[in-house]
Amino acid sequence: MGSGAGVTAGAVEYLAETYGGDARSSVFLGGIITPTRRLALRWLRGQARRIADALDPYPYVRWAPPGALRRVPAADRDAPGALRGWQASTECQDAALHALAAGGPYAFLTHDATCWYRLTVHPLPGPVTP
Repeated sequence: MGSGAGVTAGAVEYLAETYGGDARSSVFLGGIITPTRRLALRWLRGQARRIADALDPYPYVRWAPPGALRRVPAADRDAPGALRGWQASTECQDAALHALAAGGPYAFLTHDATCWYRLTVHPLPGPVTP
């Protein structure tokens, strides 16, 4: 029997992860393994929104006392805005799906003056079965 005869690749799963950090450190913010690339991207969109809302809550959120949060002038780099933009962009989601469908990884990276945030999805090939 020749090498590889009768062997097929297993199903692909997807590892979605979020990281954040600054110039000196990297922090794992969360991850999940999903059976489809669409579910991985759906989870990442939720994480992008969660991170953006934690970094830059709207001034009238219920959990903050009135007047505790105020608008600040726009910055040159706005990580929460970039995360919200990525989360809402059909074009970004389509590009991610195409990269994953081709078998490659996908990553989105944004930063502002003090921190960076990275959203990634990697295909995880399943076990080879006889």
